[in-house]
Amino acid sequence: MERRIIHIDMDAFYAQVEQRDNPEYRGRPIIVGGKSESRGVVATASYEARKFGVHSAMPTKQAYKLCPDGIYVRPRFDTYKAVSKKIMDIFLSYTEIVEPLSLDEAYLDITHLVSRERSAQSIALDIQRDIFDVTKLTSSSGISYNRYLAKIASGMNKPAGTTVIHYDNVQDILFGLDIGDFPGVGRVTEEKMKSLDIHTGKDLYEWEEKALVQHFGKKGTSLHQKARGIGTSELKVERIRKSIGKETTFHYDINDDDEILKVIEELSAKVGDKLELQQYAGKVVTVKMKTSDYATHSRQMMANNPIFTEAEIYHYAYSLYHELKDPDVPIRLIGVTVSQLSDRTYRNLTIYDFM
Repeated sequence: MERRIIHIDMDAFYAQVEQRDNPEYRGRPIIVGGKSESRGVVATASYEARKFGVHSAMPTKQAYKLCPDGIYVRPRFDTYKAVSKKIMDIFLSYTEIVEPLSLDEAYLDITHLVSRERSAQSIALDIQRDIFDVTKLTSSSGISYNRYLAKIASGMNKPAGTTVIHYDNVQDILFGLDIGDFPGVGRVTEEKMKSLDIHTGKDLYEWEEKALVQHFGKKGTSLHQKARGIGTSELKVERIRKSIGKETTFHYDINDDDEILKVIEELSAKVGDKLELQQYAGKVVTVKMKTSDYATHSRQMMANNPIFTEAEIYHYAYSLYHELKDPDVPIRLIGVTVSQLSDRTYRNLTIYDFM
């Protein structure tokens, strides 16, 4: 099955959060990483600071020499982690096949979402829009058929860009790429390659695998493949979603069946939408409620066949609610969950599904 991989990379993440939270920082060079006289290093530099040559991992003292009028701030990792959690939740609302690389970037496998009616690029744009709507931060995305090409693509049109690498343009892009921009080529490897007159992807392409292995060991095989657009599409996923659910906490204790059932119907629709988006179906429906005395109760029912539509979910949730609800006890929370999930569809995709 041909994969469709998106690499999402937040734009100057830490610095952008600082500019969002401090309006007076907007449009000014922001360097996150501590005081200029410290021995620290730059964690992130805003795009305004990058114009002065400041970049991540640079000693802060050196950054100060390049940009003495910049605003130097200490990182607020608790804040960055909280924002990152919101971004990760957005990723997981699209697909469970997510491999986070850091607080500000991740790979997503969206193969199961792509169709003739919905391209990989349109999905990436939807994700970027959702990130901005929730966090007011911009991101860049790269789309391709393997991991490393998606990562290259996400860096090509920053900030707030979207780039697709497919079979028709991959070789042109790789030929023009500086050798240091290939993922996995660090400073030491880059220097060695340039000493061998390998400066671009085109130069690398012209080398035989045997010669690359001779100079770079096992890494030579990987370099030979990367010059030809060959790489793995498998993501390292630690979390596998076992259920999809939604719940609502009322502003006041409620005991009106019609009003509660209306909310259950809305929750069933939201769960159904998520199942549809992620192409899942489930066999177990659970209704949870919290009563006015803060006691939590739940009950579940197994369907004969996997379900995913709003009507099917509400059918079971309606019955479970009436089994669970004490007519004399108000509630303050109601929730609907579908579990024992399985994939609904598998598709073989073509190059046209990118665009």
